[in-house]
Amino acid sequence: MNQTELWKDVDHYFSTKLHPEDPIMDAVLKANSDANLPAIDVSPNQGKFLHLLAKLKRAKNILEIGTLGGYSSIWLARALPEDGYLTTLEYDPRHAKVAEENIRNAGLEKKINVLVGAALDTLPSLKGKEFDFIFIDADKPNNPHYLKWALELSKPGAVIIGDNVVREGQVADENHKDASVKGVQQFIDLLAEDPRIDSTAIQTVGSKGYDGFALGIVKD
Repeated sequence: MNQTELWKDVDHYFSTKLHPEDPIMDAVLKANSDANLPAIDVSPNQGKFLHLLAKLKRAKNILEIGTLGGYSSIWLARALPEDGYLTTLEYDPRHAKVAEENIRNAGLEKKINVLVGAALDTLPSLKGKEFDFIFIDADKPNNPHYLKWALELSKPGAVIIGDNVVREGQVADENHKDASVKGVQQFIDLLAEDPRIDSTAIQTVGSKGYDGFALGIVKD
């Protein structure tokens, strides 16, 4: 068994042991696959991790940058209290349509609003709102811009999470030319330099390969 197969087996072990059967989330992944969406959703274990973080934070107003088919949106929205709300931003109208159908099938259409368009165009419409949990999982070259907006829209104590920050270890290569890697490096530099946020990063392995999350808390 190679390393990648072992990671997948361990992921499967944890998800089958720790998560009850979930036909809704299984149906979301199937709908995304049937619609030929890129297979870049978070894994079930990662989705549950985000869900638990949002619960720990007792988040009431969540912002997600990057919807895809709504898989992570649903995981996060399930952590909200009765009066909680999630706003998610999706560039591709076709992806947004699939996400909206998935959200309706999950019974969460009153808790989730999908804003369609380039996030850097839709984020200004959120000025004046304050979020206590923000998940950034969109095009990586724009990660530094998304972080600046996240900090502007955050309440003190807000949790900000960035996905796919390890990029199979490429993030540590200062001479890497890939635009996504450079976007993540600039994102990490901003986390390091901005005095408003306290941050760390975690490497992960599993069914999605070798990657990781950056996590920060906005200071009071």
